[in-house]
Amino acid sequence: MLPHTSATPNDSRTLTPRADGDAAGRMARSAAATEGAMLRTGEVRAWLDERARANVFQVDRVPFDALDGWSFQGGTGNLVHRSGKFFTVEGLSVTAVDGDRRRQWQQPIIKQPEVGILGLLVKEFDGVPHFLMQAKMEPGNPNLLQLSPTVQATRSNYTGVHRGAAVKYIEYFTRAGRGRVLADVLQSEHGSWFHRKSNRNMIVEAVGEVPLLDDFCWLTLGQINQLLHQDNVVNMDSRTVLSCVPLAGGTEARLSDTALLSWFCGERSRHTVTAERVPLNGITRWKRGPDAIEHDEGRYFRVVAVAVRAGNREVTGWTQPLFEPVGRGVAAFLWRTIGGVPHVLAHARVEGGFLDTVELGPTVQYTPENYRHLPAEDRPPYLDAVLDADPSRIRYEAVHSEEGGRFLNAESRYLVIEADESQAPLDPPPGYQWVTPGQLTSLVPHGHYLNVQARTLLACLHAMGEQG
Repeated sequence: MLPHTSATPNDSRTLTPRADGDAAGRMARSAAATEGAMLRTGEVRAWLDERARANVFQVDRVPFDALDGWSFQGGTGNLVHRSGKFFTVEGLSVTAVDGDRRRQWQQPIIKQPEVGILGLLVKEFDGVPHFLMQAKMEPGNPNLLQLSPTVQATRSNYTGVHRGAAVKYIEYFTRAGRGRVLADVLQSEHGSWFHRKSNRNMIVEAVGEVPLLDDFCWLTLGQINQLLHQDNVVNMDSRTVLSCVPLAGGTEARLSDTALLSWFCGERSRHTVTAERVPLNGITRWKRGPDAIEHDEGRYFRVVAVAVRAGNREVTGWTQPLFEPVGRGVAAFLWRTIGGVPHVLAHARVEGGFLDTVELGPTVQYTPENYRHLPAEDRPPYLDAVLDADPSRIRYEAVHSEEGGRFLNAESRYLVIEADESQAPLDPPPGYQWVTPGQLTSLVPHGHYLNVQARTLLACLHAMGEQG
C-alpha cells in the first residue's frame, strides 16, 4: 500500500481529469450537423470532381521488368525496393489450429514494418467540430480520388525517403503542442495481405488557426456520415480513424464488458497460429509470370505492377507492386435487437498477418468467388444468409474501397443485415458473439481488438445512428 501524504493547496495544479468528459457530447453535436459551415454536403461530389480535373492522374499496368527501383531479390525471390524502405512482397507460411481443426496455407504477403500515421484534424466552426478531409489520389482506387484523412502517410513518406514534397499538416500529429489529442491508437491493417502491419490512428483538435490548402475541405461528422452511405467516396483510412471518434454508448448489453473481454481472451487462447515469413519463390501453389504472381487455381488475389502519375502527391510519378483481389469482397454484420438494444454478431477471426491470433471481425468477411465451388455444408458460416438476404432486411449497404495505396481495385460490399432467430440464434456457434455498437466503440481505443473491416462497419453503424 502506498503511504498516504497530505495534500498541499497547489497539488491540484498537477492533476488532470482521466477522461475528456466533453468529447463525446461535442462529437455528437458534429454528428447531428448534416450541413457544414464551409462546404455543403451536396457540393462534395462536385468538389471532388473539380480537384480531379485540377490534377493529372493516370495508372497503367506494367510488367514487373518495367518497375523502377523494384526487383526480385536473388535467392529469395522477394520483391524489394532498392532503398530498403517502403515495403517488400515476401512469402508467408501459416498453420492455424483450433481444437481438432487444422488449416495450412502459403501466400504472398506485404511486409511493411514501419508505422504510418492516419490523422484527422478537428476544429470548431460556429461551435460545431469539423474534420479536415483530403481529396487524395490512390493508385488502387477504382475512381482514384476519394476523401482521405488530413494526413495519410507512411514513415518513409513523412520522413522524406521518397525525396518528394513535405506531407501537409504532418506537424499537427508529430509535434507536441499543436493540438489536443482526442484519439491515438495503433490499429491493424488487412491481416490477410499485410504481415503484422499497424498504423497510428489519430484525431487531434487544432490549437489556433489552420490554413486551408488546396485539396482539403472541412466537413462535419454528420456530413461524412451521409457520404458513408455512398459508394467509394470515403476511403478506408478515413473509415478506420472515424471508428475511433469518441461517442457515448449505452449501458446495457447481452454480455457485460468483463464477460465480453473474457470471451475474447478465451478465443485468442484456444487458437494456435504460426505464421512464418518464407522466400517468395518457395511458396507452393503460386506461380510468377512476367505480369503477375497468382494462385494456380486463379483464386484469392494476384500481385501486379503499375506505373502512376499523380499531380497532387508528394511524388508526382512512380512505379510499384499492388495486390489485386480476384473479386469483390463482402463484409457484413448480422444485426438484432436484444431486449430493445441493438447488437451485431462479431466473429473472432484468424488472419495470417495479425499480430495476435485473432481480432474481432464482421459476421461475414469473404470474397464469395473463392467459395462458389464448395457444397453448402463446406461454405463459411452465415455467408449464404448474407448473400441471399431479403432486401427489406438490409439496413445499410455501400461499396467501399480497401487500402488503395497497396491494393488494386479492392472493393467490398459492406452490409448491416437484420436477422432473426432462425438465421442468427442468440446462442451463436463457437467463435461468434453478440456485441453492441457501444461495446465495439469502447474496444477501439485499444489496438488490435477490431480488424479493419469491423472498424469500417463500426463507422457505418455510427453513420446509421446506431451507438448502442
